[in-house]
Amino acid sequence: MTKKEKVDFVLRKLQELYPTIPVPLDHKDPYTLLIAVLMSAQSTDVRVNQITPLLFARADNPYDMVKLSVDEIREIIKPVGLSPMKAKGIHGLSQILIDKYDGVVPNDIGLLEEFPAVGHKTASVVVSQAFGTPAFPVDTHIHRLMYRWGLSNGKNVTQTEKDAKRIFPKEAWNDLHLQIIWYGREYSPARGWDLNKDIITSTIGRKSVLNDYFKNKKTR
Repeated sequence: MTKKEKVDFVLRKLQELYPTIPVPLDHKDPYTLLIAVLMSAQSTDVRVNQITPLLFARADNPYDMVKLSVDEIREIIKPVGLSPMKAKGIHGLSQILIDKYDGVVPNDIGLLEEFPAVGHKTASVVVSQAFGTPAFPVDTHIHRLMYRWGLSNGKNVTQTEKDAKRIFPKEAWNDLHLQIIWYGREYSPARGWDLNKDIITSTIGRKSVLNDYFKNKKTR
């Protein structure tokens, strides 16, 4: 298969599997999405979705959030992990939103990256999922699958994002990054991987990845 044929196969197969795409983090607007994505660092979406209703019951906008102390925020979000850093970030970015943006989340990756505790991936998720701006946030699933599929050398997530943006059509980015995440979770996980269920990797997978898979299977 040529690279173009591989890309077309991925797009077609993911569209078959995920014609409608659920958004992993529960939210109602750009602000609550921003907070939820920030909280999801080194945590699971399931855990975040359990905790955000408790936080948003107290404060679901920056004006109410800054009325809470950092300690109060930390106490609520403690189960998601890294709560001291995340609580400071949530309080700090809420204050910046009020001071600089009249409480409105900007639709701009560069501006969002200036907020405390907001990295490139978080900013990309927010503009993509809240505003529909084309972006390709790369998480561990996308990083792993782009390597398994031979579409990126997977040196780091920055390179993987560049490769994804180069080979996939821009109009597909926002759906595609979510489709790959769901596919990675369901069919091509890091652990407990069953190649028989992973139609994309078994069809277009990098030779060295497939060889390693079968070699490991024999030694078990």
